[in-house]
Amino acid sequence: MEARGKRAVSAEQAELLRQIPSVDELLAQPRLAALSKRTDRNLVVEVARAVLADLRARIAGDANSTALGLSAASVEELISNEVERILSRSLQPVINATGVILHTNLGRAPLPETVVDEFRRSATQYSNLEYDLEAGVRGKRDVHTAELLRRLTGAEAAIVVNNCAAAVLVTLAALARGGEVIVSRGELIEIGDGFRIPEIMEQSGAILREVGTTNRTRLADYENAINEKTRVLLRVHPSNFKVTGFTDKPSLEELVSLSQRSCLPLVEDLGSGCLVDLSEHGVSEPTVKQSVEAGVSIVMFSGDKLLGGPQAGVIAGKRELIARVRRYPLFRALRVDKLTIAALEATLGAYLRAAWDEIPTMRMIRMTPQELKRRTENFIRELRPELPLDEVEIEIKDGTSLAGGGSTPSQSLPTKIIRIASARYSATKLEQRLRRAPAGVSVIARVEDDRLILDLRTIFPEQEPLLIKTLAAVLH
Repeated sequence: MEARGKRAVSAEQAELLRQIPSVDELLAQPRLAALSKRTDRNLVVEVARAVLADLRARIAGDANSTALGLSAASVEELISNEVERILSRSLQPVINATGVILHTNLGRAPLPETVVDEFRRSATQYSNLEYDLEAGVRGKRDVHTAELLRRLTGAEAAIVVNNCAAAVLVTLAALARGGEVIVSRGELIEIGDGFRIPEIMEQSGAILREVGTTNRTRLADYENAINEKTRVLLRVHPSNFKVTGFTDKPSLEELVSLSQRSCLPLVEDLGSGCLVDLSEHGVSEPTVKQSVEAGVSIVMFSGDKLLGGPQAGVIAGKRELIARVRRYPLFRALRVDKLTIAALEATLGAYLRAAWDEIPTMRMIRMTPQELKRRTENFIRELRPELPLDEVEIEIKDGTSLAGGGSTPSQSLPTKIIRIASARYSATKLEQRLRRAPAGVSVIARVEDDRLILDLRTIFPEQEPLLIKTLAAVLH
C-alpha cells in the first residue's frame, strides 16, 4: 500500500536530490552570509527552506529533471534573489501616459509638492494634532481642516474620514440607524472594485426605501414614501455613470424644499468633490458650494478626485448634524491620521490662495490644447534622434483626455496624443515593454488601432527625459 502511494524516483532524480545542499551549507556561502548580516537571518533561513522544498518537488515531479543543472551557486542565487524581492518596495512610482488624470489604479490625484514639506514637518516630529496650544488642553484634530473647508464650501461645519464610502456609512449610521432612508432607484450605483451604494448603506443599520424607477423618479415618489420611520432623504450624484434618453428626476431645489417641509435632513453624496467651477476648462460638475448654498443639510465628497488632495471623505453641512455624526462611535474608527490632515490642509490652502498650478490635478485639467501641442512637438523633437532609423513611425493627432476616478463619466478634454508604430514590435508588445520598466520606471500607456498612444497631459514635464530614455530602450 505504501509503495503504491509514492512515485518511483529515477536514479538521475535520486542523484539530483542528493546534490541539493543543506540550509547550513548555503548560509555559509559568501553572498548569503553577507545577506544574513544586513537583514533578519530568520528571513534568509525561511526563504532557503522554501526554495529547497520547491527544488525537491520539481525534481521529484520531473523525470527529465537533469536539465535543472543544480549547483550551490545557482541555489544561492535563487535564495538571494527571492530575499531581495521580498525586501524591495512593492509600491513604486510610474509614469502615467494614459491621459486619465484621476486614474484610480494609479493612485488617483497626485499630491502637491508642498505636501512633501508638510509630511516632513508633521511626520518626523511631534505636532499639535490633538492639542490646543492656546488653552493647554486636549483638542480635536478636525480644527486643522475645518475652517478651510468652511470657507471653501460655505458649510457651517466640516469633518473628515478616510474616504467617501466611509462618509456615507458613518453619516447614515449617525442619522438614520434603525430608521428609513429614501433614495431613488436610479441612484443605487456601484462604485469601484464592486462596492455598491446599497450595500454600504445597509451596513449603517438604516433601512433603504427605494422610490421611482431606474430612469424616472418624481418628487411625488419621495413625498409618498415619507412616513414616521423616515430619517433621511438621500441624493447620490452620478459621478461615474450617466443615464440618457427617457429620464426624469427632481431638481436639487425641489428636494431641498421637500426636506424643509418635512423637517428631514437632505444628505447628498456628491462624490467627485469639485470645489470650483471648471466648466470653462471642459469639466461640468456641480460644486460643493452650490449644494450647500441650495440648502442641502450634509454634503459628502472625496478628497482625491477633482479636489486633487489625499484620499479622504469630507462631511460638510449644518453644524448640529455634523456634531451628531462626529459624536457617533463609528467616527473614531474611520477618522484620518496626521499625514492625511497635513496633505489636505496644504491642498485646501492652495485653493484659498487660488494657486491652481500647485495642485497637479487642477494644473492638468487647465492645460490648453495649444500648450499640449507645444509640449508634444518639443518632446518628439527630443525623442527622434534616440530612435532607430526607418523603424519607428511617430505622429501627433487630436485626442481626448479623461478626468477619470469616478468623475465626469461622459466628458472629455481635447488634447494632443502621440501615436507610435514600430516595424519591430506590435503596439501591444510595446505597451508591455514600457510597463515592465526597462529603464527603472514603469510607463503606463494606451493602445488604439495598433498604435501606442501617449498623452503628455498626465506626464509631468520633469518626467519627459526619463520617458524619452525609456522609449528609446523599448523601441530598439
